[in-house]
Amino acid sequence: MESSPVWRRVTFAVIVCVLVALGAYLLGPVAHREGRSRQPRAATASRPPVAPSTVGTTPPSTGQPDIYQWLPFTPSGLAAAAAVVTRFGNAYGTYSYTRSPTSYAASLQSVASPSLIGQIEAAYAAPGVAVTRTGSKQVAVAAATIDAISAFGPSSLTFLVQIAQQITATTGISRTSTRYSVTLTGNGTSWQVTSVELATVGNS
Repeated sequence: MESSPVWRRVTFAVIVCVLVALGAYLLGPVAHREGRSRQPRAATASRPPVAPSTVGTTPPSTGQPDIYQWLPFTPSGLAAAAAVVTRFGNAYGTYSYTRSPTSYAASLQSVASPSLIGQIEAAYAAPGVAVTRTGSKQVAVAAATIDAISAFGPSSLTFLVQIAQQITATTGISRTSTRYSVTLTGNGTSWQVTSVELATVGNS
């Protein structure tokens, strides 16, 4: 039995309505998003850059004070004194059980006063010290480092010096580091060590 014309028209109308509703459902969110994206944005006012404040600031200094105008020595004089102290520390802490007191003292002649060299030589040759050094076959190599200037006068400078030693003996290798107070006398670029003592003595 064939469908009547009226039924076919009703069926067609229902199909058209379904397609229209489906299209509205699918296209609605897209149109909504596009509408929002096309809305004009509020203009943002641009602000000019703000320059850093210079109120209360002080112009940078163009130079540094010359501290040597307050000291009794020049830069070259201080450098010469420091070099003498370093050479003294290296020689003072370097020795060998095969080295005689006279030979050891001779290594200090260019940097120390005769009276100080005599005192050091006597201490090096002291029986107890010499027996220990020879018995254990000690060989020491030293490196001196200046820590600070502790005092100065018109013709003297006192440095705090760290003397690090590596000592090789029959018992093995050991390392020590001792701080000394070393005083020089002289002027200009001519200096010699006149005193050495442990930095813990006195006010050093």
